[in-house]
Amino acid sequence: MYEGVHARPDGASTAARQALTAAEYGYSGVVVRNHGGQSCDADYDEIAETYGIDVVDGVEVRAEDPSRASGFVGNYREKTTVVCVHGGDTRLNRFAVEQPAVDVLAHPMDGGDFNHVLAKEAARNGVRIEFSLARVLREQGGTRVRAVQDLRKLRELVETYDVPFVLSVDPTTHLHLRAPRDLGAVGAVLGFSEAQVEQGLREWGRLAERNRERQSDRYVEPGVRAGEDEQNGAARSVDSAADPDPDPDE
Repeated sequence: MYEGVHARPDGASTAARQALTAAEYGYSGVVVRNHGGQSCDADYDEIAETYGIDVVDGVEVRAEDPSRASGFVGNYREKTTVVCVHGGDTRLNRFAVEQPAVDVLAHPMDGGDFNHVLAKEAARNGVRIEFSLARVLREQGGTRVRAVQDLRKLRELVETYDVPFVLSVDPTTHLHLRAPRDLGAVGAVLGFSEAQVEQGLREWGRLAERNRERQSDRYVEPGVRAGEDEQNGAARSVDSAADPDPDPDE
């Protein structure tokens, strides 16, 4: 299971500190998705080796309008493993779900709306919808109540239209992180089963594995990989369309 984190300078904790805490809580990886690609000045491979946890390079595109967001997504898509769009604004929510180049629409209910039309588009384009538990865990009173109501509505849409999704506490410090088992109780309040909570956490890892494969030299197109024929050295294709989006063990 993975978490999608914000690390210094986009958050209060370093990428290494986020990774260490995530590893202690039993996560297999973290996706560092700083807004605007703010550099952590950290060696992700070294962090991964030190703490025994996968560290994935990501970005959360934040823009004033869809036209600016489109340019940013295009810039980051080829060089970043996981591309998210900072949601909440209804216009940006719509933009994100219409773009197959976008992996995740982050926190779409934070200040905006999400309806059945957007759910259908997200399902059609394979855009993951994020269930951010940040407001549920870190707000109080009426704000928390509204956050729970918003996420319940989002869950109903996601289940009705079979929309892929990720789940996160959207941490900006290692103190925000919670163990997966603890999130099961929060998910139950929203109507999720424990298995669905785990599914949302594992989906970050699925995205990372799929996109790393696509960025490799072996990738040709969905379902087709380039390889070497052991008999004559000629290039051949291996059809993996039966499982184009393989589920990693963690």
